[in-house]
Amino acid sequence: MLIEKAANPLHVALAHRVIEYACTQRLPAGHHLTEQELVNVLGTSRSPVRGALAYLAQKGIVGPRPPRRGLFLAHDATALSAMQDTLPPADEDSVYMALARDKLEGRLPQVLSETEAMRRYSLTRERMRRVLARAANDGWIEQRASKGWSFLPMIDGPESCEESYALRVLLEPAAMLMPGFSIESDVLRRIRAQQEDLVNGGYKTASHAEMVQANANFHEGLASLSGNRFIEQTIMRQNQLRRLLEFRETADRERVRRQCLEHLEILDLLERGERHTAAQRLTRHLEKAGRDKAAQLRKARAQAAMPAAVPA
Repeated sequence: MLIEKAANPLHVALAHRVIEYACTQRLPAGHHLTEQELVNVLGTSRSPVRGALAYLAQKGIVGPRPPRRGLFLAHDATALSAMQDTLPPADEDSVYMALARDKLEGRLPQVLSETEAMRRYSLTRERMRRVLARAANDGWIEQRASKGWSFLPMIDGPESCEESYALRVLLEPAAMLMPGFSIESDVLRRIRAQQEDLVNGGYKTASHAEMVQANANFHEGLASLSGNRFIEQTIMRQNQLRRLLEFRETADRERVRRQCLEHLEILDLLERGERHTAAQRLTRHLEKAGRDKAAQLRKARAQAAMPAAVPA
């Protein structure tokens, strides 16, 4: 009997991320996956990307399409979302999530040594460095000139959440009113398709990561249409920091549906040329989301501070 060779953990982790990318972008079956595309998306080199693609080909998730060269998705985003559960768990993804949760919940020092992290999460030095490098790429930790890694300011409580939303209320609606704002764009069509997919039943089955990414795509997409790269970078940075909060929450799918409907209302206004009204609607959308999120965080803080019940 043949024994299947154990998969490279890095290739498995990257394979999960390739599937998440395909799902969040709603890529169709037959989409050509190029190495360079995935190098840019995953922030890694070509060699591990090749390994991840080979692993996905072994699982029948991607495959060749003669006479064309390269690898193509064998399934659409809906099928891929279900197939992801058939892959072995990506240990490094789990550690990444655990690292974020532990920091948000105050279980880690401001400066973390690699040795301490390896011991805490039971990873080799090489694999732990990959997790830390991913966190650094996402903008919430950095390697110190001396030893160790320092956590950067994060949106980790109601006060920082309110500060973040105050910035976004000032910036995102104003970006819509800039002279260079582009209404006729593939970006608008792409983010509309994502929001409509979620409203039309996708919110019931989409993974938490997919819903978080679709929300980020909406706000970052609108910021990109301003024509101002610094506005776009700022909104991307806020979404990176805000995404960490999502790791310890249970998805409220009905709230996601309502938010998508509000997003579609804003897109409708933009496509009718009513930019000022769209900016006002986006302001109300952000103000309400900020209030709700801060209230949610205060409630969680109060519950965490309550003494445990003593059995009678």
